[in-house]
Amino acid sequence: MENLKRITPVEDFDWEAYESGAAETNVSKEDMEKAYDATLNKVNNSEVVDGTVIALNKREAVVNIGYKSDGIIPMSEFRYNPDLKVGDTVEVFIENQEDKKGQLILSHKKARAARSWDRVNEALEKEEIVKGYVKCRTKGGMIVDVFGIEAFLPGSQIDVKPIRDYDVFVGKTMEFKIVKINQEFKNVVVSHKALVEEELETQKKEIIGKLEKGQILEGTVKNITSYGVFIDLGGVDGLIHITDLSWGRVSDPTEVVQLDQKIRVVILDFDEEKKRIALGLKQLTPHPWDALDPDLKVGDHVKGKVVVMADYGAFIEIAPGVEGLIHVSEMSWSQHLRSAQDFMKVGDEVEAVILTLDRAERKMSLGIKQLKADPWENIEERYPVGSQHTAKVRNFTNFGIFVEIEEGVDGLIHISDLSWTKKVKHPSEFTQIGAPIEVQVLEIDKENRRLSLGHKQLEDNPWDKYEEEFKVDSIHEGTIVQVLDKGAVISLGEGIEGFATPKHLVKEDGSQAQLNETLEFKVIEFNKGSKRIILSHSRIHEDKARAEARAERKQNAAAKKAAVRREEAAPSIQNQAAATTLGDIDALAALKAQLEGKK
Repeated sequence: MENLKRITPVEDFDWEAYESGAAETNVSKEDMEKAYDATLNKVNNSEVVDGTVIALNKREAVVNIGYKSDGIIPMSEFRYNPDLKVGDTVEVFIENQEDKKGQLILSHKKARAARSWDRVNEALEKEEIVKGYVKCRTKGGMIVDVFGIEAFLPGSQIDVKPIRDYDVFVGKTMEFKIVKINQEFKNVVVSHKALVEEELETQKKEIIGKLEKGQILEGTVKNITSYGVFIDLGGVDGLIHITDLSWGRVSDPTEVVQLDQKIRVVILDFDEEKKRIALGLKQLTPHPWDALDPDLKVGDHVKGKVVVMADYGAFIEIAPGVEGLIHVSEMSWSQHLRSAQDFMKVGDEVEAVILTLDRAERKMSLGIKQLKADPWENIEERYPVGSQHTAKVRNFTNFGIFVEIEEGVDGLIHISDLSWTKKVKHPSEFTQIGAPIEVQVLEIDKENRRLSLGHKQLEDNPWDKYEEEFKVDSIHEGTIVQVLDKGAVISLGEGIEGFATPKHLVKEDGSQAQLNETLEFKVIEFNKGSKRIILSHSRIHEDKARAEARAERKQNAAAKKAAVRREEAAPSIQNQAAATTLGDIDALAALKAQLEGKK
């Protein structure tokens, strides 16, 4: 302690000047601040300037803009640029030159946004490639950060091949091309596919230039659609149409190939200008018709599966790629028009008979009705004329009823053969479709495969009896059951009806007979052949009046005749009296006395 020199402090030392750095100098503090400020950049709030990255860590970047303090920017604002490094120049937005802690507040995101609209328009105009950060998924695509603007990346514009999982792109920085800008709504659409297509275009031209028809290549199943399969041939796509996948019928391409499967294909055709390539898979194997059993012939029985149905018939696959058609007319001996779906459906296993076989045209027609005997071969033995059967009503026409006695055996009952007595205007009044009906075979038309049938023939003809009962001039009681413009229908009982015209419906008092009125009617015409009875009520009282008139005329004529006779007899008596003698008078007197005596 003794060796230490005692130091005496200066009593008038300006400690405040020392602390401010102005001690022992004649320059004032204000002048020193001005001199320092002159060495710094002049910046203003809300201004966009360029800065230099001077330090980086996982959370933030330190940026120097030549100001008295550096700014700190979160690394999240640089997600679009994962290659950011110290020394890079970045644009920053000055939010505040100095916060409460004296810190310079900068934002790279706002700086990008301030210049972004001009930059995206410039990129569209110059067809520049820009970098963007895929932020998240959205309906139909992705949201991409480009220059600080949220742009839309449609799902169809991500890649040239369909993307099944969008999530693998979230958080990635990729290159894009701006393809569309809506200036009004500030919407931007970008595409990554456009860049890939440009790269592939050169490859496609080179590949297509080397293609030849019939060339066999290996490719990968890229996409499967309802109409075919797209194959990646290594930079260029080709299409296998669904009909070229297999010699057999294919309803869904996934029955033959799967996604990402490697297969060998043959080039069927290609269009160098349109860059379309038609491929085939089935052509790599022989056609099934070439391998068909050479001994197979018309009349042979085959088995197969129904692969396609149509109203006119069914296609039967008897071997993969070998099909035959069963026309609906060959499914049943019946002549009724029906749909093939009434007999079979897709997937059914059926047995059939070969009707025609054309190996050159690769066509075959089949039949299943031939598995049963033709019901018309011995029709005369099974359904002889006069035989009676139960049939099923199939259809109506204005002139009769078509019935089916058994499958393939049809007949017609003419409307006139339905009833002996009832006037049938339409067959629907007599029966209904599907109902059973008793019939008798009247005639066989084997050539046209049709029977003439009757229903009324099952009963005796009542008109034989009616001919005696309803003779002309016979009188019967009847009820008016129907009134028409031309007359009225009169029921005579037992299902028999007659007809009377209006003039024959006038009653004795001059009034007209009415519906449901029961009166006496006289038969004025009977026609057994046409089953027609013409009646008259008026004729009854008219005939009576005529009879009375005839009787009166006859009586009057007799009286008149007697008077004439008396008049003719009077002169004769007078002449005789004038010629009488006295003797004659005496004789007359004696005769008179004699007559009086007898009285």
